[in-house]
Formats: sequence, structure tokens, C-alpha cells
Amino acid sequence: MTERTLVIVKPDGVQRGKTGDIIRRIERKGYCLVALEMVQATETILREHYAELVEKSFFPEIVSYMTESPVVAIIIEGENVVEGWRSLMGTTMPTQAAPGTVRGDFGRDWPGNAVKNVVHGSDSPASAEREIAIWFPNLA
Repeated sequence: MTERTLVIVKPDGVQRGKTGDIIRRIERKGYCLVALEMVQATETILREHYAELVEKSFFPEIVSYMTESPVVAIIIEGENVVEGWRSLMGTTMPTQAAPGTVRGDFGRDWPGNAVKNVVHGSDSPASAEREIAIWFPNLA
């Protein structure tokens, strides 16, 4: 089934110059880029994006991390792209992610409580639709 999902190259990925490598992996897998924009995340956007985490004690650290530099927001499309991109990303914790995955190859542990794991991917088609509407309201 053809789907769309949201990819975010997080500040650590942008700062370390990994955006091109990440896009290359997406395209090599056969997924299509639908939209791409470098944007400075705001607390307002992050509160909407991470709505389920706003009340958690670590939310301020997420905001601090995600606003420390621009991010690259991307919509990709393809057959079962949500599941496929999540597989390409690797597990959430970068040091536990398998070699060959984005997080396994480019992620590492950083000081602090925010998990700096290079990329984001929607966890379901419904989440993808919601997140795309937040980051690309004109394409929702």
C-alpha cells in the first residue's frame, strides 16, 4: 500500500552533515521525496508534534535539543513506507541500533537526558498524517 510518512533529520544529524547521506539511503531504498524543507523548530510546533510528552519531566530537554539548530523535515512516499523507514532508521537508542541503520551508523550517546538519535519517523500511518499536517500544513 502506498503511504506517506514524515522524516525529520534532527539537529545532531544536520549539524554533523548527515542530511545528504540520509536522503541517499531513502532514495536508494526506492522511496520518493515528496517535500523537503529546512526549518527552525519552535516550542509551539514541538508541543503539537510531541503532544503525548508535553507533561513529562524531560519535555524541556526535547525542546532544547530540537531547537538548538535547524532540522530538515521531509515527506517520503512509497509502498509500506512507514514500516520501511522505521526499519531503515533502526531502534530509538543509537548505541543499540544495528549497524547499517541510520541510527546505528550515525547515532551515538550524548550527555544529557534527550535522546539525540539523528532522525525521526512517524510510528504509524495515522501519526504520519497528523505529523505531516503539523510540519507541512499546505500539503496535509
